[in-house]
Amino acid sequence: MEAQVKKQDIRKLSLEEIQDFFVSIGDKAFRAKQVYEWLWKKSAKDFDQMTNISLQTRELLKEHFAINHIKVDEMQRSSDGTIKNAVKLHDGMIVESVLIPTESRITACISSQVGCSLDCNFCATARLKRMRNLNADEIYDQVVAIKDEGELYFDRPLTNIVYMGMGEPLLNYKNVLESIDKITSPDGLGMSPKRITLSTVGIPKMIKQLADDEVKFNLAVSLHSAIDETRSKMMPINDKSNLAELAESLQYWHRKTGRKITFEYVVWKNINDDERHAKALAKYCGKVASKVNIIEYNPIDDGEYQQADPKSLDMYQRILEAKGIIVNVRRSRGKDIDAACGQLANKS
Repeated sequence: MEAQVKKQDIRKLSLEEIQDFFVSIGDKAFRAKQVYEWLWKKSAKDFDQMTNISLQTRELLKEHFAINHIKVDEMQRSSDGTIKNAVKLHDGMIVESVLIPTESRITACISSQVGCSLDCNFCATARLKRMRNLNADEIYDQVVAIKDEGELYFDRPLTNIVYMGMGEPLLNYKNVLESIDKITSPDGLGMSPKRITLSTVGIPKMIKQLADDEVKFNLAVSLHSAIDETRSKMMPINDKSNLAELAESLQYWHRKTGRKITFEYVVWKNINDDERHAKALAKYCGKVASKVNIIEYNPIDDGEYQQADPKSLDMYQRILEAKGIIVNVRRSRGKDIDAACGQLANKS
């Protein structure tokens, strides 16, 4: 029996490469523009949706190419309106993405890797280990799925995107930047890069690379402690790039882009919930143009990481605001469906 030839994923091709294909089969180069628009502007899932292209050409495309789009394998809805998608990739692997609704926003929290290699010991995703990077189209598809859900369930457009799901975006640099290009380009979804935030544990070399590449989106750093000893216990990456190196890269980012950093900061009981840690954070913010999101923790087991007393969050807010630092206290969304920060772990 003849082996089935694996078809090339057409979304891995540039517009020019699709043009080359049409020219090579004796067709018009402009067909490529039509196909490209269907793929990235209209988010077509199969060639039959491309209704302004002749049936003969569509059959030819099917013969040579595939569109390896994601499938929402399971959707869960929280009592607070949050939606979590278990997303099946073309190879059967699963990642999770989250729709977070508020009165003024629909935010997509999307994944960039299957699992994660960074071993932050308070995070459920880290327990999965990294299996592979997501392709640009797989990241793009998560955004489209949440955009469609926002319109269907809330009758509102997608307003914001955060790369805060599973994985470390800066360890999938090329594909993440390519996905943002497809999301923001006039030839793609046309969203403003100012509405996109990339969240990282803080890899100084890659933060400088972002600045050098003159990206237009926002940057958030998962800090969680401004004391090296505490941060290293939670986040092994801090042993490789300590807080001083991180600050230096963030200062570089601010010089090159003129934009502030957002520090994402979870407070845990008996770990960083005292005044010493709050004052260290205030001092660190003095070195870097920044604002702070204090985040309520979502326990992933009965281990050492437990939710701090709400009074500790208030204490942080008081100390930071006394130093003129902008601070928001974020209460968690989607806890009842394991969709909150740190909980994405493919339990399905």
